[in-house]
Amino acid sequence: MTKSRCLITFVIALACAVFAEPDSTRTVVQPAAVAVQTATVPAADTTAHSTALTAADSTAQPATDTVAKPNPYDLPDELMPLWNSMSIKQKAAQMVMVYLTTADFLIENEIGAVLVMKGHLKDTASFKRKISEANEKLNIPLLVASDQEGGKVNRLGGISETWKHAPSAKEMRLMPTDSVEQIAQSIGTELAQLGINLNLAPVLDPAYDSRGKKSFMEESHRSWAFDSTSEDKVRAFVRGMKKAGISCVSKHFPGYDSWTNSDHQIAVSSTPKKKMSENYKFFLNLANDIPVTMMSSVRFVRVSSRPAVFEPKIIRMARKMGKDIVILTDDLWGVSLRAWISGKERVEHKNYPRKDFQKLVVTALNAGNDMFMITYPAKAVEMINYLEKLSKNNKKIKNRIEESSARILKMKFREGILKVKNPQP
Repeated sequence: MTKSRCLITFVIALACAVFAEPDSTRTVVQPAAVAVQTATVPAADTTAHSTALTAADSTAQPATDTVAKPNPYDLPDELMPLWNSMSIKQKAAQMVMVYLTTADFLIENEIGAVLVMKGHLKDTASFKRKISEANEKLNIPLLVASDQEGGKVNRLGGISETWKHAPSAKEMRLMPTDSVEQIAQSIGTELAQLGINLNLAPVLDPAYDSRGKKSFMEESHRSWAFDSTSEDKVRAFVRGMKKAGISCVSKHFPGYDSWTNSDHQIAVSSTPKKKMSENYKFFLNLANDIPVTMMSSVRFVRVSSRPAVFEPKIIRMARKMGKDIVILTDDLWGVSLRAWISGKERVEHKNYPRKDFQKLVVTALNAGNDMFMITYPAKAVEMINYLEKLSKNNKKIKNRIEESSARILKMKFREGILKVKNPQP
């Protein structure tokens, strides 16, 4: 063999070795090359991305032409078989947090999350059976959420003598950090024993508005954002909950500083953008500690005439806190939100127009929300079906559903709620 031919052979071998070497700079969440999964992509998902088809057929190609199965949402390897087995309807169902109803309803509709109110806990044995039955038959465990802030918002108050008078945020923020953590862990332990795994707290809304007037949240003793010590106290609260197996939700982004209750009436804030930025920083500084952020229904008129939960510019602010933070709406069946969608001052409960409800769903999706809370179970089913229908002819909407669903699955996995198991055929 000539020297030149030897040199060429050596160069080719070296190049093959270099390109065969895995990329060691990637994390577990974003592996160098996702192995081809044994689960096939459902028919409903075959239009998701043109590269998905290429990857699904990659086993038929020579080894040198193999293309890694795409993972545009940085899902952990462990979740890929489950993800690839899911239809777009199942992915949309993960985006719904519905007022708790029967286990059969949750199983049939493959709901992603439930909202637990005080009335659900009157019969704790029945409640635990319902959650257990649903989780046993669902491929993806539920997020079981409740507002256990303490003070006036105390879901354990009716069933726990110990926490009948659970301290409010206003009381806890004055306590030593260690005491806050201990209280949170004790309360979290009781929540976990019930089957609850997500606390819709802490409230990071400011205690005062831009004019120095007490906000509705401060008047209700619900606000943590008071002084320079608040950040450490909130971390202690979240840490205590986490030790008990409870994840937390920060609310109500970007900082509810109105004095009206937006659940029942239109709430408007004229906060200057500079003050909004200050309120935002409190959420931002705690973003690494809290995996879910709930949006406000307040209208921040210096930014937009839309409620914050429907305003893309405000949700983009929340998204900057972290690409994997799950952004949750407040109750979309709330009177003020439905009234804004309809352009009316008042709306009816039972006869809300279908076209307005569909507009509400699309507006919440396009704004950038990941999970939709709704206290009307029948409308939750309508929501899932409508999202599925829209996705069939709109790739942008399909991608939005997948993006949010992936974020929710990653959150469940990181928080230890989702233990990977083989999906049912």
